[in-house]
Amino acid sequence: MKDFWNERYASTEYVYGKEPNQYFKQILCSLSPGKILLPAEGEGRNAVYAASLGWQVYAYDFSERAYKKAMALAAEKKVRLHYEIGSLAEMNYPDCFFDVIGLIYVHFPEPIRKSNHKHLTKMLAPEGNLILEAFSKKHPHYQKLNPNVGGPKLQSQLYDTKEIREDFKNFYLHQLEEEIVELHEGNFHVGKASVIRMHGSKKFEEG
Repeated sequence: MKDFWNERYASTEYVYGKEPNQYFKQILCSLSPGKILLPAEGEGRNAVYAASLGWQVYAYDFSERAYKKAMALAAEKKVRLHYEIGSLAEMNYPDCFFDVIGLIYVHFPEPIRKSNHKHLTKMLAPEGNLILEAFSKKHPHYQKLNPNVGGPKLQSQLYDTKEIREDFKNFYLHQLEEEIVELHEGNFHVGKASVIRMHGSKKFEEG
């Protein structure tokens, strides 16, 4: 997969654009700046946007080419990112460190997804917010109609609301919905898509 993403990000253009994901932007604008983590952040569009609002931004991705483009975008927009190359297993962030975690089109098969979501939850402070947008299990219908809309080809890497509710069962869910949206994100997220959108805040642990 690392080779796939390095190839995807090889062009000089930003394949998912330079503008933030609209749902991420909508929710983030309602929150007070603090520390935010963006896993699998790719070319940096969401990280750079968050930094422009005054957030202390941490991000990672295992693609070296993604990192270079993200840092170039940060320089262009005159913002600072704490961006690392690697996977979640290689990150050493403390528990309860982040005020927000943004999971924007971060797709993994079920065992990795569950493990990652559990690990990320530990890194989020109590009452911290999680913002998620990802392709749903109904998305292949829209891929067949329009290949340019993008998304994983494997059903095991697509999500549904039941799975997300279970993964984040210790969250207050302000929103968890499956929606049909029109994407305009670079050249690889273009057209009608079926997505899961979630905004939740982590509950205080008892005891």
